Amino acid sequence: MIIAAALCPAPPLLARELTGADPVLPELRDACLEATAQLLTAAPDLIAVVGVAAQTRHWDPRSSLDLAPYAPALRAARTCSDEGDGNVPPVPLPLGLAARLLDQAGYGADRVLHSVGEQAPAWDCAALGAQLAAAAERVALLVMADGSARRGPKAPGHLDERSVPFDAGVERAVRVGDMAALLALDADLARDLMATGRPAWQVLAGALAGRQPTCDILYSGDPFGVAYLVASLTPVAESTIAT
Repeated sequence: MIIAAALCPAPPLLARELTGADPVLPELRDACLEATAQLLTAAPDLIAVVGVAAQTRHWDPRSSLDLAPYAPALRAARTCSDEGDGNVPPVPLPLGLAARLLDQAGYGADRVLHSVGEQAPAWDCAALGAQLAAAAERVALLVMADGSARRGPKAPGHLDERSVPFDAGVERAVRVGDMAALLALDADLARDLMATGRPAWQVLAGALAGRQPTCDILYSGDPFGVAYLVASLTPVAESTIAT
């Protein structure tokens, strides 16, 4: 059963190796760490991590994060070192960043890393959420999900005026604990807006099905034209969630 959940974005800038000694958006980093730390205060038996990747699958919790695709210098350094286990493939960026947040928060107990496919339909996402919720008696869920990337002329996908109401709808659903609204998100619209977090939000909805969470929004903004939302959620009562 889910006893606590946290929602964080997964931008590469959360990795200090990519931003240097002067951190970019320290308030975002601090909010992500705070949301992760709050999971530990719930005393879970297990923390499950979910993030979006090319396919839905389980990942070895010993896997490391490979930042080489984001920085050629790191790729060169990696080839000259013996770090990592060559038999364990690196995890996708959202899962690797989540694992780092857990390490920084001081969590050393059992964890499950699971990606959800970029094209996964809502019902498959919800089913994965239910599966993760049943993984232990007390499960905390860390969800890594980005909002739209088309919130301005300098955004990765340039400006799309539909992005602001879309992201506002997601934030409102998270804020009031409306998991049905997350499950009802339009996958085609999310794809148009480059809102890559859509499948992960729907995993969260499936994991919390029937349990209305209270929510504390720790960060909401769109630096660089990408919507980032950080939230801490606690299920407190039964509710009816449409699937």
